[in-house]
Amino acid sequence: MRLCALASGSSGNCVLVKNKKTTILVDAGLSGKRIVEKLQEVETDVKEIDAILVTHEHLDHIQGVGVLSRKYDLPIWANELTWEAMNVGKIKEENKCILPENNSLQIGDLQVENFPISHDAVEPVGYSFYAKEEKATVLTDTGFINEEMESRIAESDLIVLESNHDVEMLKTGPYPYHLKRRIMGQKGHLSNEQAGKTLQKIADGDAKQVLLAHLSKENNFPQLAFLTVKNILLSEGIEIEKDMRLELTYADKPSKILTVKKE
Repeated sequence: MRLCALASGSSGNCVLVKNKKTTILVDAGLSGKRIVEKLQEVETDVKEIDAILVTHEHLDHIQGVGVLSRKYDLPIWANELTWEAMNVGKIKEENKCILPENNSLQIGDLQVENFPISHDAVEPVGYSFYAKEEKATVLTDTGFINEEMESRIAESDLIVLESNHDVEMLKTGPYPYHLKRRIMGQKGHLSNEQAGKTLQKIADGDAKQVLLAHLSKENNFPQLAFLTVKNILLSEGIEIEKDMRLELTYADKPSKILTVKKE
């Protein structure tokens, strides 16, 4: 299995998950045209896409959903409340797919499970993907990590985890108080420190690969996110590259492509 964040941040989010037979997008928060271009940058044809999974209804996660579905006849999966809340224009009724109540579905040869997260949306979810012994999990836009979320990433080979802001930058930055409070709240976004402590807890000797995602342009910067998480891991003797590989995501270009490497 391979995973790549085509874009990540408040200006748009889109994650590519694929193996030899199945290709899925998690969210499509850029214009359809930009997503097609970014797919080409990672040598993927948009016609390979089997489905788009939506985490929640905010525009930076759904902007290109309707366009891609209409142009390429793509099924869109979201839970019922998210469908009620999001506006993607008119798409074929058969492409309007509601996530099953048991939270599990099969798309091609990837098993997909969704799980609840905590964000200021109607019913936000994260996603885990399974193929044989491989597992990948996408978990962003959550104000905290509970035991279920922790277990999802603890068992994963590939992880997309939010590292949205530096708390001091946010506190002293230009955002109004109500917005700062929202971001730091339980239905907001994970800080660099929260991301680091979460990864610290789930380190288990397997060389997990992690993309730090949804970095704030105003309240974070890539080197700070990376160093904060790295130093938290090092404080517990967790070595970068040996015990856990950390990579960054970007708003304007695709991340590195992570690939499951089983010994």
